[in-house]
Amino acid sequence: MAKPARNVVVDDEDDVPVKDPAELEESRMPFLSHLKELKGRVRNAALAFMAAFGVCFYFAGEIFSWLKQPLFNVWDRKKLGDPHLAFSNLTEPFWVDMSVALWAGIFLASPFIFYQLWRFIAPGLYKRERRIGVAFAVFSAVFFVCGALFCYEFVLENLYRFLLSYANKETMAMVMLQEYLDLTRNMMLAFGAVFELPLLIYFLSMVGLVTHRGLWKFNRWFVVIAFIVGAILTPSPDVVSQIMMAAPMIILYNLSILLSWQVTAKREKSAAGLAAREAAADEAEREELRKRKAAQPDDNDDE
Repeated sequence: MAKPARNVVVDDEDDVPVKDPAELEESRMPFLSHLKELKGRVRNAALAFMAAFGVCFYFAGEIFSWLKQPLFNVWDRKKLGDPHLAFSNLTEPFWVDMSVALWAGIFLASPFIFYQLWRFIAPGLYKRERRIGVAFAVFSAVFFVCGALFCYEFVLENLYRFLLSYANKETMAMVMLQEYLDLTRNMMLAFGAVFELPLLIYFLSMVGLVTHRGLWKFNRWFVVIAFIVGAILTPSPDVVSQIMMAAPMIILYNLSILLSWQVTAKREKSAAGLAAREAAADEAEREELRKRKAAQPDDNDDE
């Protein structure tokens, strides 16, 4: 009796092999065809970005007004006079609008850009990997936007309140356009990157590099690392901004432990089920061999 294959990975959902080489046979193409496909995808992504950049440049003033709101709210509460931003050279406002349109255009066109990237790499993936890849692409964008919005709603005003605390009647605040945009953009990008932590740990758990047991043991050290990262990534030296970055990191890390526990438990359950099936198959094979041996005539009795 043939022994069942041991090197087949079983999908938990439909109990069919995941790694089927026949799935990729239809998607194979010559190297030049790959280059042509890549050229088309890059062209489409670039056209989408150019269109998004044009739209965002038209609304650059409104977007920058939205970005200025946290600073102006603090400015009004501190009664520093009419809120305003200054520029040191004549071309600075134009380049600020260009920078706003550039970053906003990337955000606006990102779904289509990721779609083009996905269409390029999807033929080289298995069905299960395609489903996981789509989920990762969607949730990575959602988590990044949530991180940037968290920074805008809860962090920026606290940051500018601290920075403007040095302004008084003798020391007038003169905030420059480009410097304010750079500070606001860097803070929102940093928080967006921090909010990707659950997806990173979930991915590492799926490939088996980390488990919930190791993550929980490392928890106390991660608290220290979170405050160090908060001190590095926040361009402001105030403690409030650093705590506002470190606290979400610690919370997200502990939530990621739950995700890792779910992945690890599912993988261990699947491995245990596969081991049980292999043991049952081995036992059935041994029983079959015993039956065949018992059914064979004894040579000594014949003699």
